[in-house]
Amino acid sequence: MRRFPAVFWLDVAVKAALIGLLLFAVLKPDLPQFEGKAMTGRALTYPLAAVVVPVAWWLWLRRRGWTYPYGLDICRGILVLAFGFLLLRLPLGRLNVASLMIGFGAVTALLWEFAEYFTFIRGGPEEKTAYTDTLGDLALGLAGSTLAALLTAMLLWPRRARAG
Repeated sequence: MRRFPAVFWLDVAVKAALIGLLLFAVLKPDLPQFEGKAMTGRALTYPLAAVVVPVAWWLWLRRRGWTYPYGLDICRGILVLAFGFLLLRLPLGRLNVASLMIGFGAVTALLWEFAEYFTFIRGGPEEKTAYTDTLGDLALGLAGSTLAALLTAMLLWPRRARAG
């Protein structure tokens, strides 16, 4: 039997925790933290996001000789950092990587807010206070993207790229 590295089991545990939390949210929709938050829609789409990296690797990246990107797969909760891990494998400079990460984070935050609005805010009880919440979410998304970009460009940059 083939032995899997510890990071494989961490990846499996992260995915199992995601499924467990989603099941909990769907089975307990009456809890206040889940009320009006489109948990059924989230329970259907989050698992799809959890298979993006494995499917992309299986279909395209393994043929190019890439080892399985466990770090990218585990960082699903920190989407921009995961995107940065992918960019580190490409022949790009630090400024390009950081800029792409910030742009990716800003766009995904904006798309997320559009999805929230059309899914459960429009016409609902939160519509009157949604603007302030949306601005806060966008500001936090951009700040997190910038922090992830700086972390990647300054601390996670591969040694081979640092010498050049």
